[in-house]
Amino acid sequence: MAYAYLFKYIIIGDTGVGKSCLLLQFTDKRFQPVHDLTIGVEFGARMVSIEGKQIKLQIWDTAGQESFRSITRSYYRGAAGALLVYDITRRDTFDHLASWLEDARQHSSSNMVIMLIGNKSDLESSRQVSKEEGEQFAKEHGLIFMETSAKTADNVEEAFIGTAQQINEMIKKGVFDVSNEANGIKIGPQNPNSGASMNPNNGQQGGGMCC
Repeated sequence: MAYAYLFKYIIIGDTGVGKSCLLLQFTDKRFQPVHDLTIGVEFGARMVSIEGKQIKLQIWDTAGQESFRSITRSYYRGAAGALLVYDITRRDTFDHLASWLEDARQHSSSNMVIMLIGNKSDLESSRQVSKEEGEQFAKEHGLIFMETSAKTADNVEEAFIGTAQQINEMIKKGVFDVSNEANGIKIGPQNPNSGASMNPNNGQQGGGMCC
């Protein structure tokens, strides 16, 4: 299907916070209560509409275990957006956010849009991290913040699409160089800018289509 841009996302955070469930809810609109731990990296994609333009989101779901951190780091490069996820019912996953954020900023483009997500908002009775704490962390580190539930789908669409809207705004302001795919943005086959911006070598993957 034709699209104006492709945005590459990465989902990061501790193991068991619901990263794979968020991806599945967004791409397939379903919840899988029992999910095997991600080994390495999983992938999903979905088209969304931003300001009347079709945007393809290419989403890489990474493993949270420490043993896979080196693999995860290689996926920061070339990502336009990141969803940094913690579990509101597990204080330790919130405490580890600073480490994840340091990793992300060290290995990614300085312009990468980061959305902080407090997942499992449906488990209010088991909450260990207040919404205000999440908001404060996001404010201190210049992140967008949202609480979600992969189970009920609450705010899942908004999280993924909100990140895309922010990237789109940055494209309009000229912050992102869309001709450089290292920024995690690829001009699609039906973008009015594609003829001018794409070099002949960019057609190697079927006219700019990817994955």
